Parts: sequence; C-alpha cells; structure tokens
Amino acid sequence: MAPAIEPVFTTNDLPKSTEVAIIGGGIVGLSAALYLAERGIPTVVLEKGTIACEQSSRNLGWIRKASRAASDVPLALKADELWSGLAARVGRDVGYRQSGIMFLADSEEDMNRHESWLESVSGLPIEPECLSSSRVDQIVPGSGRSWIGGLYLRSDGRAEPTMAASAIARAAIDKGAAIIENCGARSLTFEAGAVRGIRTERGELRCQNVILAGGIWSRRFLGNHGISLPTLPLVASVIATDPIEGPTDIAVGGSDFSFRKRHDGGFTVTHRGALVAPITLDHAMIGLRFLHQLNEQGDLLRISLGAHFLRDLKWPRRWSANSVSPFERCRTMDPVPSAKINSEAMSNLASAFPVFGRATVRQTWAGMMDVTPDSLPAIGPVNGLSGLTIAAGFSGHGFGTAPAAGQLAAEMATGANTCVDPEPYRHDRF
Repeated sequence: MAPAIEPVFTTNDLPKSTEVAIIGGGIVGLSAALYLAERGIPTVVLEKGTIACEQSSRNLGWIRKASRAASDVPLALKADELWSGLAARVGRDVGYRQSGIMFLADSEEDMNRHESWLESVSGLPIEPECLSSSRVDQIVPGSGRSWIGGLYLRSDGRAEPTMAASAIARAAIDKGAAIIENCGARSLTFEAGAVRGIRTERGELRCQNVILAGGIWSRRFLGNHGISLPTLPLVASVIATDPIEGPTDIAVGGSDFSFRKRHDGGFTVTHRGALVAPITLDHAMIGLRFLHQLNEQGDLLRISLGAHFLRDLKWPRRWSANSVSPFERCRTMDPVPSAKINSEAMSNLASAFPVFGRATVRQTWAGMMDVTPDSLPAIGPVNGLSGLTIAAGFSGHGFGTAPAAGQLAAEMATGANTCVDPEPYRHDRF
C-alpha cells in the first residue's frame, strides 16, 4: 500500500485556456506551478490520477549533493537554498531538516569511489568529508560492523515526501494555479509546428507552453508524438518502521541498506544493493544505450519478467486524441514491493546497527523510477518543437532537486533567466 499523502482540495473544472499547462502533478510539476503562480502566470496542472501518487510520495526523502555527478551539483545547491526556505514560502511544514547524509564504506574499493567523487567535485562550493573508521563511529554510534570509513556531507538533509508535494500544491493553488486530478493528457495540439494546447480526456486545453513532468509516463507520452526519451524503469522497495530510538538523525547509506529518520520518529529503510528491473519492450528498443550502467551497476539489479511486462504490452504506444490513453488505463503506477528484498534490507540493517533488530515494520511499498542512460534528467526544450519543455528522467534523484528542477523548467518554458546552467540536461544529448 502506498504511503498516504496529506490531501489537497483541487478543482474539477477544466478551463478553455491558460498560459502554461503542466502535465504531471508530481513534486517537479507542482514546483514549476508554484514558481509560475508566484509570478502571476496563469498555470494549469493536469494529473491523470491524484497528485504525488507515484514516486513523489514513495521516495526516500533524501536531499543530497553527495555522490551526485559534478554537473548535477549546481542544481542540488540551488535546491538546498529553496528547501531551506520552502516552509516559510508555502506556509506549511515540509519536514525539511538539514541533518546530513553519510555513505559508509565496507571496503577500500568503496573508499576509493568516495575519494574519486571528491576529486570530481573539487572547486565546487560544498564541503564533503572523507571520514576515518573512528570518526564514523563517533558520528554514527552503535554499529555492529567495522567500517573502513565514510563520506559525509553535513549540508545534505531530508524532507517528508508525504508532506512536501501537498504543501507545494496548496501554495500554488492559493496563488492562483489550477490543479485538476483524474484528468489524463492524451496528446499535444499544434499550430504551425508549435504546441498550442493539450487534448485531455475532458476536452482541449489551449495554452502557449507545455511542461511535461510525467515521470515514468513521459517516455510513452512523447513516443506517441515520435519523440524519443530514453528511459527504463527500476523499482525500489521501501519499508517504514514504527517509532524507535535510532542511532542518529543523519541519513545513512551502506552497501546493502539505507535508513533515515522520519518526522514521526520511525525510519524509512531500503536495500541499497537491490533494485527490481522489470523487463519491458523498451529494453529491446533502447537497452543498448544502458550498457555502461549495466556494466557499472548490474549486480544491483534483480531482473523480473512478469505482470508489468504483460501490462506494458497491452498499453498502446500510439493512439489518437479521441482514444483512451494508457494514462487513463492506469491512473497510478503501483508496483508490488519485493518481500525478499525488504527482508534482506532489514536483516542487513539489523546486522549493521543492532538497535534495528527491535524495529517493527509499519508499512511497505514500492515506487517506479524513470532512469536515463547517464542518470541525469532531461530538462529543457525539444529541438524543432516550440512550446514544449521536458522535465523527466530524474533516475530516482528527483525529490531532492525538485524545487530547483521545477523552477528551471518553468524558467525555460517562459524564456526567463535560468537559476542554473541547463546545459547538462539538454534533451538532445541523447
């Protein structure tokens, strides 16, 4: 069962027109809507299900710069700035705490990876630390394992996925944005080669610009228009424990577990060494683009050929504006969590930190991520198609950078100066 988000009262009325239409009511699309609404720009968000019902509420809640690609750090830095002021901006708690993130090292190979990352970000305005074994034990006490060392970034943090998107949505509505749930976007409409509207299941919405922030569904939506966005799905299984006196407020990642404290005193736990890779037709179509990732991280993947494969085959890849779209056939992508992976995660965690041997599981769920070949999102225009801006392919990192990523997409859609250099996120790099 998916985690319950704080409810938001949205509208059922689809207007005839707006200036900017956003496809996708996840945290990136909602962040874009808030930025636009604050500037008085008429904005409508179209969500096929309910807001934040997929990965935006199912992620781990980490807000990190640690171990990001150097080219992605400026966006993460901007996100830090926005997260720190977000509660005041939206008038509601989003659970943000700048409590730090630590990655533990089991081996010299792990430490070498951390040190290589440190070299890659030298000169950037962040202050990561490579820690000795004794220093790790001081900062994160109570471990039952001996660590070679760790990578620690004090300025990293966490927020609550079940609170943040709702708070952003309410603020956007308060400032004039319209959010329409259970309204699938079927296709774009064009005039003279430029996007000028969206055909939805409730009729047409005219607009000057469209931001596509559809998460895992973005590839299929674009494919219906002959546009390629190379993403493949990965599924992360997650555990929420009841409140427990844990070892630290710092979010911690080992090679085969991770944990972070939640605002209710419980912990969110996952297996950092295991992700389900559900096979789809897309693997045959674009799988070769992911060979580098497979070579680097293939040992993390648990290949699955099952129900998702069959559903994926049933959903059409091309449809007309008058046809029922895949987004209406599946309002919420709700993968089944892997009991085996979650059991391994809790066992690994209890071995590393014995206090978790007393933890009781409150809830489990799974979320599906859209992963690109270089693990960076596509944020920006599509060459030759005026009026469309993409913000998708966040590869499991979207929650942490969402306030900045949504702002960047909104700036690019409206021709404003951008908060960071968008070059690393160009769609045409693929």
